[in-house]
Amino acid sequence: MNLTKILSVVFFVVAMVLGYLLWKGVNDVVEEEKRIALLEAATIEKLEMLREAQLAYQASNGKYASTWDSLKMFIENGTIWMVQRKETTKLLDYGAEEITVQFDTLGSVAVMDSLFNERKYPDFNIDLLPVVPGSGGKQFEFFADKVEKTGGYLVNVFEIRDPSPINPERRANNKEKALRVGSRTDASTEGNWK
Repeated sequence: MNLTKILSVVFFVVAMVLGYLLWKGVNDVVEEEKRIALLEAATIEKLEMLREAQLAYQASNGKYASTWDSLKMFIENGTIWMVQRKETTKLLDYGAEEITVQFDTLGSVAVMDSLFNERKYPDFNIDLLPVVPGSGGKQFEFFADKVEKTGGYLVNVFEIRDPSPINPERRANNKEKALRVGSRTDASTEGNWK
């Protein structure tokens, strides 16, 4: 074989190896982004479930659950009261309106049957509810308390947060963009992914 053919074969093999390495590098990035997106979607779903549970707990108890155990016990054994609200408006002689509000309790339903039934969450496992998906068993950070607002009145607040985000963008600046629902300082029950 002459030198030209040998160099052609060597360059072809080098080009193939470099092409594969380039494809593998791009493919690895795409696969990692897919994995992060799936884990974040699962985390958001859990945070939404936890928000529903906290809102139901607050409606029943006048405050948010302050521990995982109290929230878990509420989900397993608690009830949600079904209340019907009726408003009647009466026009008074001098043009003003008088509004009368009546509340009627229709009954109750178990929290587990209402919020976490098998139709809505077929694979629901209450023991895994506080566990962050894809974290190897780490639990969400859990906070519930009352904070004082302007004017001196106290407001119930809660925050449930991913302690170690899988997305590198969410880990930046001391994890300030970590997925969370609620707020430690405001009476917000929104998630920060919206």
